[in-house]
This record gives sequence, structure tokens and C-alpha cells, in this order.
Amino acid sequence: MQKTVVIDIVGLSANLLGEHTPFLSKYVKGRHITPIKPVLPAVTTTSQSCYVTGKWPSEHGIVANGWYDRDDAEVKFWKQSNKLVKADKIWDAAKKQDPSFTCSKMFWWYNMYSTADYSVTPRPQYHADGVKAPDCYAYPASLRDELQKDLGQFPLFNFWGPNANIKSTKWIADASMWVDNKHNPTLTLIYLPHLDYCLQKFGPDFSKISKELNEIDQIVEELVRFYEAKNTKIILLSEYGINAVNRPVHINRILREEGLIAVRTERWYELLDAGASKAFATADHQIAHIYLNDPSVKEQVKKRLEQTPGIEMVLDEAGKKAHHLDHERSGDLVAVAAPDSWFTYYYWFDDAKAPDYAHLVDIHRKPGYDPVEMFMDPKNPFIKLRAGYKLGRKLLGFRYLMDVIPLDATLVKGSHGGISAPKEFYPICVTDQPLPKKELEAVEVYDVIWEHLVS
Repeated sequence: MQKTVVIDIVGLSANLLGEHTPFLSKYVKGRHITPIKPVLPAVTTTSQSCYVTGKWPSEHGIVANGWYDRDDAEVKFWKQSNKLVKADKIWDAAKKQDPSFTCSKMFWWYNMYSTADYSVTPRPQYHADGVKAPDCYAYPASLRDELQKDLGQFPLFNFWGPNANIKSTKWIADASMWVDNKHNPTLTLIYLPHLDYCLQKFGPDFSKISKELNEIDQIVEELVRFYEAKNTKIILLSEYGINAVNRPVHINRILREEGLIAVRTERWYELLDAGASKAFATADHQIAHIYLNDPSVKEQVKKRLEQTPGIEMVLDEAGKKAHHLDHERSGDLVAVAAPDSWFTYYYWFDDAKAPDYAHLVDIHRKPGYDPVEMFMDPKNPFIKLRAGYKLGRKLLGFRYLMDVIPLDATLVKGSHGGISAPKEFYPICVTDQPLPKKELEAVEVYDVIWEHLVS
């Protein structure tokens, strides 16, 4: 099989190519750009699962970045086990055809316990005293220690949160080249998250994102030059584009107004009680899965959501089937936001009763995705001093909570996940050879990768 690399430049769409991306702009002129029709939802885990299985969410089961586990009665986001993806992967098919084939999976999601030969993914250490320490998980296990010895500790706190920046993407790129130099895998999958941060914070506002565009452009140039020198077939692609938004939709607050949300009060704050709620939503960018513990309220919920500004569609069973979301993990209803809107996970009415984790970067306890985690509270002039004090407590070994995240959803200016944004915001696939179709379905990316491997 032919040596191939797939470089996933998260958030890249055709409208971003220009003066701030000099390398990419020049590179694509001599090649072929094919838009990818966004899968619903157009989010990381769903898109990537379509790309590596060639199957829809109705088959592979990744219906969002997280969903409600009906047996555990718990909302679970950002899980890592590859066993959650219920379909064969492209590297498994390649190994059957060529026993010498190997795959390196560098930060693509559902990385743990896959059958890829080499893999690395973010994985903090959670200490008994509450400390979260930066780290990564790798297979083989020795790879983690080798990489961090040569490249330094994986910069977890630059991968997500208010300090997210180019350092994490640079580390991933360097680690990918390190693995390639040592193991020479046939297929390498590289995830570069950098544009995700600025585009969700500021939207496609070039006056605010030009620096980040130039930074990712330089990283991509380094990777492309590296793989060109190794006679590698190169595919550049993205999972989604990010368009401007100006309207957060507090879908759980709407359901609470209908008397359908149950909460438990602990100390001064309220916790969502998903198992006791008649209906609740797991919000994920521009999609929300609505789970009904009481089926009798289905029409009530559907009617109210259809009347809510900012909600473009509410999918029932027929709608889910039409959009390839008819899977047991999906909600009983699925709401899709309008292009200018997105869904928060907020369920409380009074910010004074918000759960303690609401002010933290806490991707696992929040019952939905929270892009506000990329901000420190702009209304608090002492917020950086507060963060410094908390960091000092951490370094001295004292307990601390890095509670610096605001509760202002209007700060978020970019989002994705829906399927109705203009085509200039579609994800793209860049190849040396023209593709047979002018527009790809997400599941057809699998075929593009396969053809590069076997041709």
C-alpha cells in the first residue's frame, strides 16, 4: 500500500484561505479542493467516525460528542474508547489486504484501545487530592514516555480552555513526525485543533483571527514539507467549518419552563437530575439530543421547541432516519439550531445557583458542551490575579478550584454542527488528483483515503 497522511485541520473552510494563509493558499492552487457536505451533527467525533468507517451515525453510533447513557442514567461526553465506534475502521480493512500495513493515529478521537498500531491522545492525570495534571495516553505505552522525554510534557492546558493556543497543535505535529521517523507507518491520521479555538471565540472575523490563521499555516507547511520528502500521498481535510453566531439557545431552560427538568439542590447550587427529568437535552454545539423519560410529553416538547427562535428543525423518528441519526443513542427528539444560533447546556435560571463545575473547565461533568470554557470572565478585572492565586495554591500543594469561567454565552461568536450554513463554511478535502464528485458526503471520505492507499 502507498504511504499516506491525512492532516485534519479543524475548522478549515474555503472562506479562510487567503492572505493570512500564504502557504495553504498557494498549495491548494495546484491541487483540487472538494467540499464535504456536513454530516449531522457536524462535530468532531461524528465526522471523524464517518471518515474512518465509511458509515453513517445510524450505523457507527457516534451521534454527537456525547449522549445520555439510558442504563446508567448519566450524560457522558468526550469518552475515549474506540469500542464505542460500532463499525470496522479503515486500518482494519487495510491490514486484511496488506499484513505489513501499519497506522498511526495522532489525536484523532476514540483513540484508546483501537487496533491502530501507534496512537496518542490527551489524557490528564486525576489525582486523589483533586489535582488535574497534564499528560497524554499512548499505545504502545512506552511511546508516551519517549515522546514526552524528547518533546516535553504534552501541553494539556494549551489544548483546551482559556489558555488554548498553538503550543498543543505544534506538539501534536512534532509528535506525528517523531512517530513517522521511528516507525514509518503506512497511514498517519493527524488532528490539528488550533483554529477551533479562535473561530468559536470570535467567528470568521479576520481582524481577530489572522494571527491564528498564520500560525496554523506554518504548522501545515512544516508537515507537508516533511511528508513530501518521504514521498507520501497527502490529504488535507477538515471536519466542519465554523460560521458566525449571535444567539445562544438555552434549551434546557426552555424545558424547565415547561416543568420537565428535575434538579437536586446541593449546598447552594442546583444539579441536573437527568434520570428524574421528564425531558432534558444534551446540547452539543448546534445540535441537541432530547431524551424523554416520560414519553407522554413528546408532543408538548416538540411543539414548544418548534416555536422557539433559533431552532431550525426538530427531528422525530422519521426525521432522524432521514438524517442518518436513527440510533439507540440518539435522543427521542433531536433539535438542530439555525445557522446563527447554538445550544447551551445551561438549565438553571439563577446564576447564583449554577453548579460549581459551571465556572470550571470540566468537560466530563457538564451535561453538554460548553465553548464558554475558552474564556476567563471578562467582567472581572481581577480575574487573571484570581487565576494566578489559584495556580499558586496548586503549586504549593493546596486544594484549589480554577473557577474562572464566566456564564455569559453571548461571548461565543462561532459555532458548527448544523447543516444549513452557506457552502463557503463547508469542510473541505484537498487532494493532488481530482475526485470523481464535485461534493463529497462525509462517508465518502473513507473512499478517498482508501484510493490513496491502494493506487
